Amino acid sequence: MPTETDAPYVPIRSTAWPQRRVPRSLYLAAAGFLAVAVAVALVHKPSASEKASDLRGFLTEVTTDIESCAAGVGESLTALRQVQSGASDTATDVSDGINVAEYGAANCEPATNEQIDDLENYQVPESLFSYRLVGVVSALVNWAVPDAERVQTDVANVLAAPTPQARSAAESQLTAALVVLNKQRSEIDSVINAAIRDLKVHESGPRLPG
Repeated sequence: MPTETDAPYVPIRSTAWPQRRVPRSLYLAAAGFLAVAVAVALVHKPSASEKASDLRGFLTEVTTDIESCAAGVGESLTALRQVQSGASDTATDVSDGINVAEYGAANCEPATNEQIDDLENYQVPESLFSYRLVGVVSALVNWAVPDAERVQTDVANVLAAPTPQARSAAESQLTAALVVLNKQRSEIDSVINAAIRDLKVHESGPRLPG
């Protein structure tokens, strides 16, 4: 009798239909499209009018954020000068001046003034990066604290000094603090004014007393 032989082994197809490979040309086309999109994004440069608009927004934002601290500095120095000139040297005027200076000093800290806190977290538009305005934001924060805070604290110390010797020492500290404050203001104004001139906008930067 003839021996029975096993049927030849035929592998079972894992799927019902054959898999279609994505053509290599499709991958290349997708990669090319992505490269073009990235290149277009990189080459796009904001126009002068776009930069000018961004600068106006920047000036509005930083002026709003620093104005209450700056106003306090002006009021503190005005109160001190009135007392020093003899225009208002009563105990009440001196006490009021101390209160104004102490309140103003506290109002320049991010923890007690939301506007300074907003300034710390403000992001300068990318279109303005070349104008070094990112550094201006940091400089404005430093102008507020510790510089403006220290000036107003020194004003309060001058007004509260119990003796001529103590007043003289406090005045020396105030003079030194004002030098630092005004130097910071000068650097801020210089950078902002350069951007204003270049982009020909009519708005101005924040007014920083000192």
